[in-house]
Amino acid sequence: MPAPSPEACRMRVLVVEDDDDTLVMTLELLESLGHWATGVKSAEGALNRFLEGAFDVLVADVGLPALSGCELAEMLQARCRVPVIFATGREPPAQAMQGTIWLQKPYSVAQMKQALSEAARLAGQAGPTT
Repeated sequence: MPAPSPEACRMRVLVVEDDDDTLVMTLELLESLGHWATGVKSAEGALNRFLEGAFDVLVADVGLPALSGCELAEMLQARCRVPVIFATGREPPAQAMQGTIWLQKPYSVAQMKQALSEAARLAGQAGPTT
């Protein structure tokens, strides 16, 4: 059986990061890995973007202004069960929320690739949403 084409593995990623430099670097990294990525600087902006279109995975900082990345993840997962990669300098909790992956900053390209693979696996298990 042939391997899936790179296009078949391409994911639509929404990045939520309030630091401009980190946001730009994360978007560039995701695009260099072959994914389509767009970014916003707040949880509120992310909610609006999810209402506008479909995303396969959310990459979010935990320490966002106003609404935290964790609160955002809870809201989105209640609606569409999107996998969430928390890219943060904080330690992961002892028991992480279901459907989430914690990626400690600073992270390597290989670590991001692994997190994206895990997110794709989680997305495949989620099944259809209504």
